[in-house]
Amino acid sequence: MSGPVAGTWPLVRLLLRRDRFRLPVWLLAITAVTGASANAVVGFYDTPVKRAGYAATVEDSAVSRLFGGIPRDADTMGGIISIEVTAVAAVAAAFMVIFLVVRHTRGEEESGRAELLRATVVGRHAALAATVLVAVGASVVLGMLLAAILLTAGVAVSAAVLFGAGMVGTGLVFTAVGAVAAQVAGRARRAVGLASAVVLVAFLVRGYGAIDETWWTWASPFGWQDELRPFGDEARWWPLAIPVATAGVVGVVAAWLAAHRDFGAGLVGERPGPARASASLGTVVGVAWRQQRGLWLGWVVALVVLGATFGGMSREVRTMIASNPEVAQVVLGDIDDVVLGYLAYVINFLGVVVGAYAVVSALRMRHEEVGGQAESVLAVGVSRRRWFLGWLMVTWATTVALLTIVGVATGVTHGLVEDEPGRVGDLVGATLGTAPSALLLASVVVLLHGWVPRWTAWAWLPVAWAGIQAYLGDLLDFPEWVRGLSPYRHLALPPAEEFAWAPALVQLALAVALCGLGLVGWLRRDLR
Repeated sequence: MSGPVAGTWPLVRLLLRRDRFRLPVWLLAITAVTGASANAVVGFYDTPVKRAGYAATVEDSAVSRLFGGIPRDADTMGGIISIEVTAVAAVAAAFMVIFLVVRHTRGEEESGRAELLRATVVGRHAALAATVLVAVGASVVLGMLLAAILLTAGVAVSAAVLFGAGMVGTGLVFTAVGAVAAQVAGRARRAVGLASAVVLVAFLVRGYGAIDETWWTWASPFGWQDELRPFGDEARWWPLAIPVATAGVVGVVAAWLAAHRDFGAGLVGERPGPARASASLGTVVGVAWRQQRGLWLGWVVALVVLGATFGGMSREVRTMIASNPEVAQVVLGDIDDVVLGYLAYVINFLGVVVGAYAVVSALRMRHEEVGGQAESVLAVGVSRRRWFLGWLMVTWATTVALLTIVGVATGVTHGLVEDEPGRVGDLVGATLGTAPSALLLASVVVLLHGWVPRWTAWAWLPVAWAGIQAYLGDLLDFPEWVRGLSPYRHLALPPAEEFAWAPALVQLALAVALCGLGLVGWLRRDLR
């Protein structure tokens, strides 16, 4: 290649080398969760009576339609698989390519590495072209893996291939969305936030259309995936043309925007700050909070919606569980009360999601160091100990605050549906009861950041396992010591069970110890 895209193929190889661990983790995690969910569906709904009970529940459930789309063929195995696995896989695929695109375009310009590459024989648009090629390739590989994993659940070859092709289309669309966001925003975090907002709006538009089965489903990339109807008797290929065409148009827009902006700057300029900084920015905690408040507010919005939705499903879960003992086994375990067992399951799952936020927040220390901001702060007389503890304090405080807000959102909607307003306090206490496990996950990042910062990405492994364990519960036929690798496994399950102080205090002490060891490593090593 020559001209504006000169050097694209060497950059492709560079991107693949840099993401040689990160990208396979994304691909394998999405594939594993999708395969586990599909195989769980096969185990749950293996009789016509169970499938009929499921269909009766989701047909009249606005919440199920919002998350799972229009319940077509909900009394068939293929239809249930579509409802249960499509949304999770599609949203995960969208975020995979968005993070990839923004990281290697806007993120590289922000760090200054792109400017060094541009000083060599590399065209103006080579970085964008290489990133898009890698994202498209990742989408294709993901589609192939998902098609292959669905075959293990007994899905027909044609249905599995069509489902995988639909996921490729979703990846193409959001690759282009990420590319546009990288041109518009001046910072990587704002670009991710902008693209993530598009994902959220697209998901809600598809859900809005699914509630009343209106044309709004055609206004969303997630709706296009549903309209393929891969598992029903009316499977069709022609809707694939819509995401392909949309990705092409949006991709052209991204290229045009890239050609009409200054290098290193976004089309939307950064707002100039006030002439004098607030007093809080004179402290490490104030700076850390300012850097993380946008991230935290985004998680607040997403988790309030999720918690409120789960809380509003309390009444519907009775019908679903009553018609299917296998679902009761996963959701309730040894708990007799259906609603309390469901709430305990939901709180545990939401606690894992907040644990993922805690890991993201803790990783900001690594980003600040790599980006050079930490060095600038330390150069003005701030001690390394004070800097480290300030960022850690913000991570812990925002994690606890997020758990509180999630508990309120879940409790309020549950109280409205079940006419139990007094349950709000119980659910807030239950979510806060998962704080030791969430903080323990964050402390793994802190430990790795202190001693082996190159390995901080491996901190996502315990989060992934905790998520799988919380989602599939006792359906996973693993030895107890394997299940116990998730810290949440050792906690009690309020409000169905009494809160157990012993495991919570042990995990909290372990989190403090790991953070202390991380601090020792941070004080002993050089800045990277």
